[in-house]
Amino acid sequence: MATLQSLVLGGGCFWCVEAAYELLPGVAAVVSGYAGGPRANPTYEQVCAGVSGHAEVVRVDYDPERIPLEALLDFFWTIHDPTTLNRQGADAGTQYRSVIFYADAVQKAAAEAALARANPAWGGRIVTQLTPLETFYEAEPYHQDYFRLNPHGGYCQAVIRPKIDKLRQAIGGR
Repeated sequence: MATLQSLVLGGGCFWCVEAAYELLPGVAAVVSGYAGGPRANPTYEQVCAGVSGHAEVVRVDYDPERIPLEALLDFFWTIHDPTTLNRQGADAGTQYRSVIFYADAVQKAAAEAALARANPAWGGRIVTQLTPLETFYEAEPYHQDYFRLNPHGGYCQAVIRPKIDKLRQAIGGR
């Protein structure tokens, strides 16, 4: 097995993004967290209140021999609306921004290429930020595997389940 690599990105609520990436073969783990703000060790309450400057993000740990970085990035455009600035559905604020945090020049180039491939399909309106990753802070334990552990919760039923059911159909029922 190859050494795992990681990609950090945000596309609204991290519970939704986490559940989506867990569907992909080659993804070893998805960890919810925070990135992009100046406050060290932010809490969920600080991030949700918009006072930390961080976005809700996920770290996708993947095996590049099973799924290439480009496939992970192309999938990103299908799981959220990258044309809405600081908003996904009812979730509004900079903490829900569409963002790809790149760890190095290879990830930056791959993110730029993925955005260029996706932008025509979105009418040239993608507002996703491409930002260097400084620090990823893992979210509190109760946020990890949220959809899997809380499938009957209201938010999970109303928002996450329809999205996941649609994605499962699109990628062949996984």
